[in-house]
Amino acid sequence: MTAQTPTTGEEEGHDGGYASARLRLLQEEARPGPSRRARLAEITDEWLAGLLRAAPRPGRLALVAVGGYGRGELSPRSDLDLLLLHDGKAAPGDLAAVADRLWYPVWDLGLALDHSVRTIPEARATAADDLKVQLGLLDARHLAGDAALTAELRTEVLAQWRSQAPTRLPELHELGRERARRQGELPFLLEPDLKEARGGLRDATALRAVAASWLADAPRQGLEAARNTLLDVRDALHLATGRATDRLALQDQDQVAEALGVLDADTLLRQVYEAGRTVAYASDVTWREVSRVLRARSTRRRFGWSRAGRGGPTPDTRLPLAEGVVEQDGEVGLARAARPDRDPVLPLRAAAAAAEAGLPLALPAVSALAAQPAELPVPWPAEAREQLITLLGAGPDTVPVWEALEAGGLITRLLPDWERVRCRPQRNPVHRWTVDRHLVETAVRAAALTRRVRRPDLLLVAALLHDMGKGWPGDHSVVGETIARDMAARIGFNATDTAVLGTLVRHHLLLVETATRRDLGDPATIALVAEAVGDQLTLELLHALTEADALATGPAAWSGWRAALVADLVKRVAASLQDGPSPTPAGEPSVAAERLAVEAFRTQGPVLALRPRPGEADRPAPADGADPEPVGVELVIALPDQPGVLPAVAGVLALHRLTVRSAELRELDPTGSGQVLVLDWRVAAEYGSLPRAERLRADLARVLDGSLDLRGRLAEREAAYRRPRRRRQAAPPPRVSVAPLGSRLATVLEVRAQDAPGLLHRIGRALEDAQVRVRSAHVSTLGANAVDAFYVTDLAGAPLSPARATELARDLERALADGGAAGTG
Repeated sequence: MTAQTPTTGEEEGHDGGYASARLRLLQEEARPGPSRRARLAEITDEWLAGLLRAAPRPGRLALVAVGGYGRGELSPRSDLDLLLLHDGKAAPGDLAAVADRLWYPVWDLGLALDHSVRTIPEARATAADDLKVQLGLLDARHLAGDAALTAELRTEVLAQWRSQAPTRLPELHELGRERARRQGELPFLLEPDLKEARGGLRDATALRAVAASWLADAPRQGLEAARNTLLDVRDALHLATGRATDRLALQDQDQVAEALGVLDADTLLRQVYEAGRTVAYASDVTWREVSRVLRARSTRRRFGWSRAGRGGPTPDTRLPLAEGVVEQDGEVGLARAARPDRDPVLPLRAAAAAAEAGLPLALPAVSALAAQPAELPVPWPAEAREQLITLLGAGPDTVPVWEALEAGGLITRLLPDWERVRCRPQRNPVHRWTVDRHLVETAVRAAALTRRVRRPDLLLVAALLHDMGKGWPGDHSVVGETIARDMAARIGFNATDTAVLGTLVRHHLLLVETATRRDLGDPATIALVAEAVGDQLTLELLHALTEADALATGPAAWSGWRAALVADLVKRVAASLQDGPSPTPAGEPSVAAERLAVEAFRTQGPVLALRPRPGEADRPAPADGADPEPVGVELVIALPDQPGVLPAVAGVLALHRLTVRSAELRELDPTGSGQVLVLDWRVAAEYGSLPRAERLRADLARVLDGSLDLRGRLAEREAAYRRPRRRRQAAPPPRVSVAPLGSRLATVLEVRAQDAPGLLHRIGRALEDAQVRVRSAHVSTLGANAVDAFYVTDLAGAPLSPARATELARDLERALADGGAAGTG
């Protein structure tokens, strides 16, 4: 009998009215919910208790509900999980007679039944052999009979679980991971399994089991509401299909949405996805805590209660990662002195540091950032934009950090337009992800392509924004251009970069659609694309965005054939576009730079000045009136031209843990009688205070006169701060090329590499070892990517020959790759 089938009077006589009461409950309660599930469990309890009372009682007996029924969560077609518990003194035949009086009425009503008859020792032995039995017994609930017997069972089962938790919890975790591999992730499936998929009801049950072990507890915020959402949807699904199914199939979604009173099937899926993400995130946090606790127990067993004095870090060790951000016990948290209420960039800085380190963002840090927000000014300051780009460029490690920010509600606070695409389903079998996750996955794919483009920052942000229009009516590319321009301006891009981002979003489908549907031999086709793109830089970015978008969509969206067609189109369009501007040398020096150059020539030694960047002094103070903390300063250094200047200056900055955001190097002849090098840097402290200018000048002078072993000191600093490499995917390899349109006076080398402490020092040292002179340089750091141009000549001051320039580029690329692999500074 299904839940919808009316009962006859004869049936009512057999079941004491249970079937009729059950049917009335399911028909009269308009909406599923906790109260209906509890009431269904209550009338089922009463019926089953009556069956046991009417049965013979050969000794101590108890009827116990386990599993979902034990939790009092009965869906219309749920199994009844029952255990007939006895003291072992009754004859087998007598027990069978009691069981028949219980099980057959259940089967007669067509209800699914999972039953067993055991003593307490038998239940414990079975639980020891079968983890699923153990989990079911953790929710044991007395229904009828000898309550003391049930209480004894619960006491022994919980004690067994807690004593065996160090071995059983890893087994439970592995079961969940295996289930996720088979069933997929609930928040991204068009037909999700509400129970078995990652983020489903099984995971919620596992969190209860972890809590029962007393080793760890799940984050509580939103978790119960998420469970109830999934249970409500399952209830409606059971009634809509008349089957005990947990898969929310496409053909059932409209009917389920109507039963739940939600707008449509897409709204239903968004609610399911949000619930699944809450459960999945809670699971991630909880299992990390379990691993931490078990790891700490293992450490104590091996080393005693403390590792202090043994040369190893303790769980309390806090290693700085960035200003206000530390690593502790395998997670990224906030420093004790961090002030989320006064530091609006802190969420992005912490997220970028976590993604770069390949570490999770700790739940307490997320909670603190969410509870005490400091509003970012609009447009964002440069540091906030750089930290976002660093986060997006971290590759696969971006995803869990982004999910942590999402769980804390921080993404929509930073980017309000994100709410439109959050958890939005894509009813296209080609797409693997929801819209928001697809955007993040596209940024992950774009991170691997950053060496192909001159502006990796624009590529990464375009990847994040390219489908933002899917949250609005109309053509998502057209609508998305307007949204992308607004968001780019909010993030702090200038008008030129904002226009490029708008073009990329507007035409993000142009290359693949043209390459696969139009005649590439037709000049009109090439002219159409060239007109839409406008210049070489945008074409270069659009090519990389097209590939990243397709790769993030799914395996069916990109192939060698499509890649070849798009590459052919790009080559033809590039040939038709007017050649873009080549890298240009530094502009006119400032008055301050000229004064420093004169002083450097007069003293024949290094002179420098540290001053706030233009506009920094005008930044608004925090609400409490405290002085704003500058995010960067301008450092101008002048010194007589001599070998080794660039690696020396860059090495001293790395020694003092100064991050170089941009730099220019130029030659001046302030008196007409000798060359002076002027280096104009924008730097920021990785964390802590900036060093004093006098200390920087003294160390630079010592490096230049040979009294300070810079390589040795950098190696010592690297060893002191080296951490185990946790990145799951290596950054793209460095790329060094000779600019085709360089300069008549010098050879231009373009370097694109992963930013790292001491990178500029390694570049300068390699160029110095190659016996070339650096006439000028443009250095910029875009997120985690360094994009540099060096104007070099031979020692006589002439441009390099094509063969030597190519060889130098290859040697420099190899040196950077070797240095990055070794982790040297």
